[in-house]
Amino acid sequence: MEFMNGLDLTTLVGGTKAVALIGLMAFIVSCITEVLKTWEWLDKKVPTALLVICLSLVICPVTMLALFAWAKQPIVWYEVFASFIAAFIVALVSMNGWEHVTDLAKRMLKDE
Repeated sequence: MEFMNGLDLTTLVGGTKAVALIGLMAFIVSCITEVLKTWEWLDKKVPTALLVICLSLVICPVTMLALFAWAKQPIVWYEVFASFIAAFIVALVSMNGWEHVTDLAKRMLKDE
């Protein structure tokens, strides 16, 4: 438990909130995808992976903008950019689940 001594609790709570938000957004994207894939014409024309990515790229920035408007916080360009990066993570979780994401994280952290 030596590593816990240098860990700031606010960083841990912030990380937990980020993971929870990604999980919630992935659930919302998955639900909307399942509803949209019941439309036969859409199911035939658009691959599911492309639909998930497009939904994530729309829903994540809109949610971030709505959250900042509700909290009356100023919106900075890099936060919008970060929401687009988060959208790809949400899409990855929606398509492949947490197992794939944790495998990627383990590979990245193993190299360090």
